Amino acid sequence: MQPDQAPLALYVHWPFCVSKCPYCDFNSHVRESVDQAAWMQALLADLAHEAAALPGRRLASIFFGGGTPSLMPPATVAAVIEAACGYWPPTDEIEITLEANPSSVEAARFADIAAAGVNRVSLGVQALHDDALAFLERAHGVDEALAALGVAQRHFARVSFDLIYARPGQSLPAWEAELARALSFGTEHLSLYQLTIEPGTRFATLAAKGQLTLPDADLSADLFETTQAMTAAAGLPLYEVSNHARPGAESRHNLTYWRYRDYAGIGPGAHGRRSGLATVRRKKPENWIAAVERNGHGIEREDALTPDERVTEALVMGLRMREGVDLARIARLGQRPIDAVVRPDAVSLLARQGLLVRDGDRLALTPAGIPVLDAVLREIAV
Repeated sequence: MQPDQAPLALYVHWPFCVSKCPYCDFNSHVRESVDQAAWMQALLADLAHEAAALPGRRLASIFFGGGTPSLMPPATVAAVIEAACGYWPPTDEIEITLEANPSSVEAARFADIAAAGVNRVSLGVQALHDDALAFLERAHGVDEALAALGVAQRHFARVSFDLIYARPGQSLPAWEAELARALSFGTEHLSLYQLTIEPGTRFATLAAKGQLTLPDADLSADLFETTQAMTAAAGLPLYEVSNHARPGAESRHNLTYWRYRDYAGIGPGAHGRRSGLATVRRKKPENWIAAVERNGHGIEREDALTPDERVTEALVMGLRMREGVDLARIARLGQRPIDAVVRPDAVSLLARQGLLVRDGDRLALTPAGIPVLDAVLREIAV
């Protein structure tokens, strides 16, 4: 298989949070203290291992995720950026994103984080009502979040923020008003997620007891359709199931995932893809850092993906995007004829139903198909 020579993306996982949100199933942990010097050195060692495994590439993006990476010392952020750009020459418009909570404490770090080299920030605002933030157990209030947003817009060239909708008891008019307010702040990118109940979270426990009920399917569909209409009218159309941006302001880092290109992942629980090789780091922070100290990296598993697995991953990721997928490229990944990537009869049927469109080798969901992505994938999978 010809190695992927497109520019790389680098994901850096910082696993620590001040508290664990009840809806969150990400690899995040609360610790009383963190040995910052040890963590910097461990991240740099894990990065060096990935660089040796992916030589001769350019670097298109770095994404600091978590956890709460805005809790990272700016010196650690700067050290990782400097090392990464030393291993892989950066592209001319490299995107360097850091996820941040919109608290006043973390906003006070924004100037130093920008000076470290971050040029894009993604704020976890999550709601524009204090009662909703209390329900989500966020540590900030609306006023504090909007103040942090203002600070971010002064320090970073590119700013995005997240909102969670389809919350219990949320009506369509209430969401319309909240989204209109969000759009009024003028950011180039919004991530808008319907609340889902993830296994192992405290919300899952409440839902199992009947103490938490999400909007029904009809209201959820109405909320989704309204979201698409309002964001498109504001010049931030959907480009991925939950992401909206002005043309040219899409997350370049996430596009690497969705377009199924190579990316390196370092830090606890981070995943990576190296031209058909899947890497997974140890998840628990203490286990990861011990592995780095012992082995020079935090890898727990390194598995060669089968052609079938590569086809499945490329379809699952790519059909999330409005642009869809290139079936010819996926056929090469799967070492099969292009007509064997998806079931032609199922594609034709779903196209007649207005859920899919095929134009030569390009296959994409229609606006009607996006909300039923999982069902579409089940029908077309070979």
